[in-house]
Amino acid sequence: MNKNNLYTGILFSLVMLAGCSKYLEQVPNDILTEEEVFTTRASAEKFLANIYYAIPREWSQRFAGGGNAGVWTGAADEGEYLWGFVNSNPMNIGSWDAGSGFSKDYWRNYYRAIRSATIFIANVDKVSIDMTDEQKRRYKAEARALRAIFYFYLTRIYGPVVLLGEDVIPVDAPIEQINIPRSSMDECVAFIVSELQSASADLPARPINDANIARLTKGIALAYVGRTYLQAASPLYNGNADYANLKNSDGKQLISQTYDENKWKLAADAYKAFITEFVPSTYSLYRKNDGNGNYSAFLSCRDVMLDNWNPEVIFGRTDDENARNYETTPFHDGYASEVRGSGGLGATQRQVDAYFMANGKPISDPTSGFVRTGTSQFQAPDDDQQREVLNQWTNREPRFYVNITYDNRKWLNTNTGEVVTRFYYRGNSGKGISNDYSPTGYVVRKGARLNDWHNGIGVIVEYRLANLFLDYIEALNEYDPNNSDILLYLNMIRERAGIPGYGQGGLDVPSGKEAMRQAIRHERQVELSYENVRYFDTRRWKIAETTDNGPAIGMDIDSPLPGFYNEKAFETRVFNKRHYFFPIPEEDVNNNPEMVQNTGW
Repeated sequence: MNKNNLYTGILFSLVMLAGCSKYLEQVPNDILTEEEVFTTRASAEKFLANIYYAIPREWSQRFAGGGNAGVWTGAADEGEYLWGFVNSNPMNIGSWDAGSGFSKDYWRNYYRAIRSATIFIANVDKVSIDMTDEQKRRYKAEARALRAIFYFYLTRIYGPVVLLGEDVIPVDAPIEQINIPRSSMDECVAFIVSELQSASADLPARPINDANIARLTKGIALAYVGRTYLQAASPLYNGNADYANLKNSDGKQLISQTYDENKWKLAADAYKAFITEFVPSTYSLYRKNDGNGNYSAFLSCRDVMLDNWNPEVIFGRTDDENARNYETTPFHDGYASEVRGSGGLGATQRQVDAYFMANGKPISDPTSGFVRTGTSQFQAPDDDQQREVLNQWTNREPRFYVNITYDNRKWLNTNTGEVVTRFYYRGNSGKGISNDYSPTGYVVRKGARLNDWHNGIGVIVEYRLANLFLDYIEALNEYDPNNSDILLYLNMIRERAGIPGYGQGGLDVPSGKEAMRQAIRHERQVELSYENVRYFDTRRWKIAETTDNGPAIGMDIDSPLPGFYNEKAFETRVFNKRHYFFPIPEEDVNNNPEMVQNTGW
């Protein structure tokens, strides 16, 4: 087979990127050779659109391998999927290995996209019809940044990976050219950062027009510089003795065994530079008023995920599928189809307990006012009346009500009249009525549509400014714990969420590096819940052996009221050291003698 046909055919047979923009919706008429692809602007743009397709569809996790969606919500301590076919479920009980299909999907998908990006970079200058030099530079920069971002995704899943550089390996290459060893983590970081910084110089600060709103910008590229440095500075990658034996056949150490505090500084400096250049001129924390013109923390925290391309969104992609809507909309037996979903994405009690009280205190604080048992009348922020609910769900912070649907909560779509969700056994959304129900007695509410759940059109938020602020102060605290920016940006997040900042409202400022570290981690768990962050946080901090082991708790979904209010384990989770990284696909290890497997697999 002519190598010019290789992968162009594979890529052009993919479903085109849905909804990203008019540009990204193009579909080729037939399969072209490489030479034909890089003749006209139209065909070259189609090739680039297919590279964009590898950006993960992070809110479609029931089908993890498709669209690189991941297993990150259901496999974290914050969530649980109902259905046995969801790939996070075998992960949660330790029933997976190097041969599991989903464990190798990301490896294959991202390397296909990386190879395609390299082909594009090498050939786009050959386009002779209807493409300006400026467009060639910008498109090449997009492909370069995408390639680097895909390497970032690979390293957070598999650890150190194989860097292919600018090489496009031919189909008929000799075996010694194909058998390539893994690069060290430091080498991976240096390559990713260099590529992102190089690409950023030729990317626009903002999308050039609305039709190109989902394409890469300078801000996106530089945000991933910070993310790459932050990941590399974290305990999983920085002086981790658990990987002392992770070496190539020539003895090269793949993860440094020497802790380097300066890696945190590199991350903090990158984030600070981003803030200086882009905040607030390009990005700002999203804020929204209520109907009376008063600031609403509830609406701000809810609609930052719903208001398309709002100023907080650094990186996103449009989508028009309904998987997440179906998961977050409870079953609502007997109601109209537009409010009747599955509720199959359950929230865990661990995550419910993480949210602060309205006074900004954690529920573990004896002065917080938290009461776990008993019921009382309470009116949620988006309700028009009081309802009898479990005391532990009352007087919590706005983000709790944004992110969690609990029993006897009014549903958000009001077009069909009042709908109240009941999760107890044989309640309208509980077990015993249908094959679809919450496995935990709670349903994730974050990102749920305010209208008909079948209307899937919207923006998947991949990365936003609140995440970047929390990334920045985490890195800053590790090497410069007395820096005033730490408290400044931490309290910005809390103030937007409608709770007192530290040093305000009777809350003490966390004293010392360790106390502030825990405060930042707690804030991340709350602010970024159900945004595919928690899974990677617990891994890179090396705490998943604690957070993801043992009984996972929810309500007693097998009981009617009041027994439903009793907490009950829905699963016993299994996590050990080898699970911090995915295994390299076994066939790659078997076929390539230079490819060493991750420790423990």
